[in-house]
Amino acid sequence: MSEQNWERGVLEKLAMSAIQEQRRARHWSIFFKVLTFGYLFVMLFIFMGWFDKSETALSTGKHTALVDMQGVIAADSVASADNLIPSLQEAFQDKGTQGVILRINSPGGSPVQAGQINDEIRRLRAKYPSIPLYVVVEDICASGGYYVAAAADKIYVDKASLIGSIGVLIDGFGFTGTMEKLGVERRLVTAGSNKGFLDPFSEARPEQQEYARQMLGQIHQQFIDVVRQGRGKRLKETPDTFSGLVWNGQAGVDMGLADGYGSVESVARDVIKAEHIVDFTVKEGFADRLAKRFGAGVASAFGLTAQSGFALRY
Repeated sequence: MSEQNWERGVLEKLAMSAIQEQRRARHWSIFFKVLTFGYLFVMLFIFMGWFDKSETALSTGKHTALVDMQGVIAADSVASADNLIPSLQEAFQDKGTQGVILRINSPGGSPVQAGQINDEIRRLRAKYPSIPLYVVVEDICASGGYYVAAAADKIYVDKASLIGSIGVLIDGFGFTGTMEKLGVERRLVTAGSNKGFLDPFSEARPEQQEYARQMLGQIHQQFIDVVRQGRGKRLKETPDTFSGLVWNGQAGVDMGLADGYGSVESVARDVIKAEHIVDFTVKEGFADRLAKRFGAGVASAFGLTAQSGFALRY
């Protein structure tokens, strides 16, 4: 009898030990699953840009605020007014900001976007008169990029930078000859005699081309006025100044399109006198990029994209 009790006790201990081992394994499994889920969740946040903030929250003491404007200026680009304006506002509002550097590397783009950024820079300079804003040009600051730069207190370039291109254009293509060779007939129905303005699949109409030239002339004059207002007496005008030509940095300084040579680091150190640089550039997260692409795809699928066949840009 005692031997049976002994065997039963051993079996019970073995069974309990097995149950406890299973519980421990289950607990560790749950722990590692939670840990893995948490890690993936944090990585997802970082990947989607929700933690992608500037150094603003970590900045202490006096510093130079940096805002980047890179690439083509357009509503759906990183160099859009929606991205640049909040960045500039945060830079000026920070109590430790001694000066703002707008680093530009842009060939130009939308006149509307460039105009909105220029207007905001002038507004912020008036609101915060003790905080200067300097533009530092990297490779290129042309057309709309220079439209934005003209609002700065001073513009610094490299000798080999490209600046200028003060002009405006409309570009497109004409396919009428190709269509005729292929036997393709254009069937365009409009309400309004000029609704098919500069349609690339129709013969060019002289009156529409003349109207386009007049419109470009008005927008060009707006560009000229902004440059004259921003550069003032520093600008040494020649017949080529507003012709759309582009110049290297050295020639730009001689012409008064720029004020001198400098980099972000040298301007922060020698001009603003605040070597510590804090980047206030709003970074576009994965979610924003995905939303824009999705929106563009939906618009294209439903035929909501522009059908004009030409593009207006600085």
